Amino acid sequence: MTNKDWNELKANDSWAIFKIMAEFVEGYDKMGSIGPCVSVFGSARTDVNNPYYLKAVETSKLLVEAGFGVITGGGPGIMEAGNKGAVEGKGVSVGLNIDLPFEQSSNQYVTHPVNFDYFFVRKVMFVKYTQGFITFPGGFGTLDELFEAITLIQTKKIDRKPIILFGSEYWNGMVDWIKSTMLEKEGNISKEDMDLIKITDDPAEAVSLINSFYESHPLRPNF
Repeated sequence: MTNKDWNELKANDSWAIFKIMAEFVEGYDKMGSIGPCVSVFGSARTDVNNPYYLKAVETSKLLVEAGFGVITGGGPGIMEAGNKGAVEGKGVSVGLNIDLPFEQSSNQYVTHPVNFDYFFVRKVMFVKYTQGFITFPGGFGTLDELFEAITLIQTKKIDRKPIILFGSEYWNGMVDWIKSTMLEKEGNISKEDMDLIKITDDPAEAVSLINSFYESHPLRPNF
């Protein structure tokens, strides 16, 4: 690479800042007035007949009935299920869509779409405007979103919010490893950190855990 090529790359990076700023501004503008919501994470590859899809629909409908909107990534799979449940409950259904090879447009149940090119801007919106996280089975993207939330709460960069893992069969192995290896063997986390995570297989319990949390904590729209 020549110095000229390097300088052109630096110039392009500088202009990208304005695009990033524009995404933040649009996101803040659209998300700032939607009211209390819960972020629902999960795989884009989950089939509509999968039991977790059906549970995500039920959970999201109950969230809306409890007074929360639903925020998803706006794509297919669990995200679609979350938005579908919100619509069935006649509530706010937000889709934070990002352009991916297998996830290129918002699903049909999104009523409040927001589009992003940058994952990190999108993740800010997931965290900033949510009152809790319900994480259904998913892949690397789902884990990324989950551990981002855990890390921000653990390090007190954001106020504590409930984090619920839906599907004990799917998540118990990971949680057992966190406890036995990260905590007890290596001491890389504190015992109190385990309290940040709750596991359930019941949509009603998932919503109840969020409602119970806010019996003693204020709803907060921002960091």
